[in-house]
Amino acid sequence: MADSKTILDEAQEKMDMAVMYLDDALAHIRAGKADMRLLDGIRVDSYGSMVPINNVASVTTPDARTIAIKPWDKNMFRPIEKAIIDSDLGIMPENNGEIIRIGIPPLTEERRKQLAKQCKGECENAKVSVRNARRDAIDALKKAVKDGMAEDEQKDAEAKLQKTHDKYIKQIDDLFAAKDKEIMTV
Repeated sequence: MADSKTILDEAQEKMDMAVMYLDDALAHIRAGKADMRLLDGIRVDSYGSMVPINNVASVTTPDARTIAIKPWDKNMFRPIEKAIIDSDLGIMPENNGEIIRIGIPPLTEERRKQLAKQCKGECENAKVSVRNARRDAIDALKKAVKDGMAEDEQKDAEAKLQKTHDKYIKQIDDLFAAKDKEIMTV
């Protein structure tokens, strides 16, 4: 028989994972300003293995609209440029032989709306994950009652679960509001 604390802890862990995944997903959505995390998903062929750009170069943001990539090995200029061009970033890198610069262009109004819609979709997916974690926990609590848990304990656990659920839904809404504001700011 599972106890209510174990069930609640598992549900909270699932909700935590959903919020962490959402935070990571929102970080990869371009919002008109330079962020090194935009390059996280891009892999470069380095001596036969695919590695992240930050494993073969130093990546910095000298200003709000530029990402600078300085490869440690001169042979890596072409593979890094090719990886950026082939990625879904949609930005052409500039190479001066010393540094690869990626200029982040300002977003058009239409593109801002598309990105806001994409963020909203990611947030809805996170909310669904949080709700699923709550539902699974409630089902586990009902099963535990059949296995001998006191009904009072189940009701208390469900109340705690609802509070936890509400807290995570609010966190998701806050993340969305912050990202939406970042995207819509010209």
